[in-house]
Amino acid sequence: MHQDITPLYAADIEDQLKKQFAYLSGGRGQDGCPVITFPDYPAFSEIPEKEFQNVLTYLTSIPSLQDTGIGFILVIDRRQDKWTSVKASVLRIAASFPGNLQLVLVLRPTGFLQRTLSDIAFKFNRDEFKMKVPIIMLSSVPELQSYIDKTQLTEDLGGTLDYCHSKWLSHRTAIESFALMVKQTAQMLQSFGTELAETELPNDVQSTNSILSAHTEKKGKMKEDMMLALKEGHTILESIREPLAKNPEYNLNQDQLDNQTTVQRLLDHLGETEAAFDEFWAKHQQKLEQCLQLRNFEQNFREVKAILDVVSERLSAFTDVGNSYAHVEHMLKDLTSFEEKSNEAVEKARALSLEGNQLIQSKHYAVDSISPKCNELQHLCDEFTAEMSKRRNLLHQSLELHCLLEKSMKWCDEGIYLLASQPVDRCQSQDGAESALQEIEKFLDTGAKNKIQELNKVYKEYEPILNPDLKEHVQKVFQKQESMEEMFQKRQVSLKKLAAKQTRPVQPVAPRPEAFTKSPCTSPGLRRGSENSSESNMPRRGNYRRAKSEMSDIQQGRSGSMMDDEENLAILRRHVMNELIETERAYVEELLCVLEGYAAEMDNPLMMHLISPALQNKKDVLFGNMEEIYHFHNRIFLRELENYIDYPELVGRCFLERMEDFQIYEKYCQNKPRSESLWRQCSDCVFFQECQKKLDHKLSLDSYLLKPVQRITKYQLLLKEMLKYSKNCEGAEDLQEALTSILGILKAVNDSMHLIAITGYDGNLNELGKLLMQGSFSVWTDHKKGHAKVKDLARFKPMQRHLFLHEKAVLFCKKREENGEGYEKAPSYSYKQSLNMTAVGITENVKGDVKKFEIWYNAREEVYIIQAPTPEIKATWVNEIRKVLTSQLQACREASQHRALEQTQSLPLPTSSNTSPSKNQTKNIKKLEERKTDPAGLEGYVSSASVPKNPDKSKGWTKNSYSLDASEDNDGWSSTEEPLNSSDAEEEGGAGPRKLVPGKYTVVADHDEKGGPESLAVKSGDIVELLQEGEEGFWFVKNLTTSKEGWVPASNLLALISNSKSAQSLSSSESGTGSTFLSSSSSCSESCNATFSDIKG
Repeated sequence: MHQDITPLYAADIEDQLKKQFAYLSGGRGQDGCPVITFPDYPAFSEIPEKEFQNVLTYLTSIPSLQDTGIGFILVIDRRQDKWTSVKASVLRIAASFPGNLQLVLVLRPTGFLQRTLSDIAFKFNRDEFKMKVPIIMLSSVPELQSYIDKTQLTEDLGGTLDYCHSKWLSHRTAIESFALMVKQTAQMLQSFGTELAETELPNDVQSTNSILSAHTEKKGKMKEDMMLALKEGHTILESIREPLAKNPEYNLNQDQLDNQTTVQRLLDHLGETEAAFDEFWAKHQQKLEQCLQLRNFEQNFREVKAILDVVSERLSAFTDVGNSYAHVEHMLKDLTSFEEKSNEAVEKARALSLEGNQLIQSKHYAVDSISPKCNELQHLCDEFTAEMSKRRNLLHQSLELHCLLEKSMKWCDEGIYLLASQPVDRCQSQDGAESALQEIEKFLDTGAKNKIQELNKVYKEYEPILNPDLKEHVQKVFQKQESMEEMFQKRQVSLKKLAAKQTRPVQPVAPRPEAFTKSPCTSPGLRRGSENSSESNMPRRGNYRRAKSEMSDIQQGRSGSMMDDEENLAILRRHVMNELIETERAYVEELLCVLEGYAAEMDNPLMMHLISPALQNKKDVLFGNMEEIYHFHNRIFLRELENYIDYPELVGRCFLERMEDFQIYEKYCQNKPRSESLWRQCSDCVFFQECQKKLDHKLSLDSYLLKPVQRITKYQLLLKEMLKYSKNCEGAEDLQEALTSILGILKAVNDSMHLIAITGYDGNLNELGKLLMQGSFSVWTDHKKGHAKVKDLARFKPMQRHLFLHEKAVLFCKKREENGEGYEKAPSYSYKQSLNMTAVGITENVKGDVKKFEIWYNAREEVYIIQAPTPEIKATWVNEIRKVLTSQLQACREASQHRALEQTQSLPLPTSSNTSPSKNQTKNIKKLEERKTDPAGLEGYVSSASVPKNPDKSKGWTKNSYSLDASEDNDGWSSTEEPLNSSDAEEEGGAGPRKLVPGKYTVVADHDEKGGPESLAVKSGDIVELLQEGEEGFWFVKNLTTSKEGWVPASNLLALISNSKSAQSLSSSESGTGSTFLSSSSSCSESCNATFSDIKG
């Protein structure tokens, strides 16, 4: 019976096959028919029809189509069964068998009764077995062997065929599983291959990389699955051949041979599939890799081309040919620097072009796309190189022309100077006139190599660079040259007349030539902003006036020369003023452009999506106080400058009136490092590129952020230039003062840039007062305290320290150089220690080295030997420190004077033995006033003072009065050596005069007997006992070491042992502030003693 049945697998009916009610032993009949055996199975009739059908269907599907076409031989073993069961079994098999049958062999029951019944029943019921093949009833196994060879029968049927049902089932399950695995693997490979073939090549590097990585990873997994399948197939093959491995003479049955053939066929098919896939993958991978190479090449091409476009655009901006020799030199340097930076981009472009040619040679699939790009890169590089060479040649031409113009200008200046400096007396005699003529002729001979010979020739030779401005400049120089030559001709005519005319010489009154300056003045129209000519280049108008009054015979010629010279100076002043105003206007426009085109756009909602996160809310950091600078220049300074356009020599007043406003630049420069750091992080932001494109700027934003720094430094150059041409004008003093003030602002800006680089200082630097000086020095220390070896080592091994001198303290820092570019390369300073200026003194000269000076602290308890780089720097620092100490001293004296005046009005003082209180008071006040108003007295102050001759033995404190006379031999300076008025303690302690507080004191500074006949010599460290307070800041004490008595300065003593609360407060002041003051309650201590950390690090 045949019907379409879905293919079954052993794994699906494994439990049914295990019952073994039918099996395919592998035996074959004489014609090669497969033999299916139905062994004796008592529960045969109880097998469900579905299971029975599945097993028979599966067994008939195993042999090859050729074998199944011949038909099957069924061997039904019913030797132990009954005839009724035999009949039922045969009928069931006949009804359900799905394949072709050739023969059915039935081993009938062996019992006599059952065998007899079967014979009879079979004869009468033959028609019930409606089979198309014969059914043969066999009585014994030997009869069976007559139909099927013994070797094709299993052992239970008397044969020799080796059959194990469990092993057979295992092989069938494994083979079918392997076949399914091979099929699935082939399908996956085919599907993957289809996916690869249909993959479109991406247009960017990232996507190409992603696809290549994904495909490579998937291919790897496929290969792993394939290797597992191959391994599984070989394992099954080995299992089938296992009997052969154990016994080489073993013969595999037909089913085993078929299994072996099947597995081998599957393995071969899998190998062929793998080879085909590997070949396809190699092509696909190569294409993807070539695609990646192409995308990388295209990306690099876009980047390099963009860079080349930028550098080409910047190169096209080098159109200016310069307005002076120095300007052109600077432009050549800029061009050279630009070329060096641009070479990197050009080299990248050439390297990329070479890479593209290599891709073409390697037979890349996109040759048509790569080749034009390589040609374009080569063309751009060649074009840039040619344009760079052209620009360089033009600038060299401009340099030659400006050199010629400057030579001509210098020659004209020297000629004007020669005419102006010829002495009046020499021209009165024939010899003098002839000598002057010879000087003029000699000078004119030098014109061959210095002056412009033919104007048209210059125009023709330098035609490529002659723009209208430069052409006009050439014309002016040539006109000046002609005017000067005309002046020489007139002078020659006058001198020739004098040489031919015998006249009595005029008594010489005019100054000698040495009174004139010895170098020519700079001519108008030459070099904007140039500082090459000296300030001494201007001939003095006074010389002209005196010469005019003394030389009546050549009055007209001299007057003409003087007028021409003054006119030249006026032209130069107007030229500088025009440049000042024109550049100021351009500066204001540039600031407005930046503020509107960049700063305002950062708040534009339409542009917010272009701003990178690092730039969000950083407008104040990037632009600083540029808006404040713009408003000052636009609303105030530019308008005021324009008021002086007709009075350029008075422009210094404009600067002086607005000098305080220029302090805004200090804030801008202090923010510049933060601004530059932010710019470096975000310079590639699309926002900046878009803004630059809208503004049509050739330069990026960072160039415009540098404008305020460049502008503040430009002012001093213009002021120098204006001052040079205004020496004898009304506003010369204002110009000089304005120049000094601008230079001071530049110094303050520079100092502040160093000051903000200090790290490690815990306090507020603003509390230290104004920064006066800063610089690097070698420093040796020499302290009284400390181990001897450390002190000796400190003497010979200097420390490199950067000192910051403030009004209230001097800071010692260690300079640390930083790596980086621009402002990031600036050094930083690690704070080490600070000295309070109220306790500082200096020694200006140190033996053996003119570059050294001493800064000492707390009465030389700490001494710092400072070595400056040059004697000049040392002198500058010493002078500045002297000014600080002098100002502190003067402030203390004024405070003492003020308290003394209050004391005379409110407190009655006991009289001394020699003078009355009012007399002493008047004397002291007079002395203080004299010292206050006498700078020389302040400059020469030291700690020594006169000693009262007779001690006052009366009880109580007397009014202190000090002599401020200085010792000229002492180089030491210290504001802390000012003796203090003890009346301060009375004001602090309560109302009424302060009573004498006896006690012991320690000497903190040496004192000799030079102060007077009753002066007591003491040394630092001696212990003295206070006996009486005297005048002039001296106390009468007893030296407990030598038992001698005498006068010593109160400032040299420090309270050691005291019985009063007041005396204890004196000691606490010393320990709290490190000061050598006697009284902690004095106003000088209050005003001059801030708390500083003496030593850090």
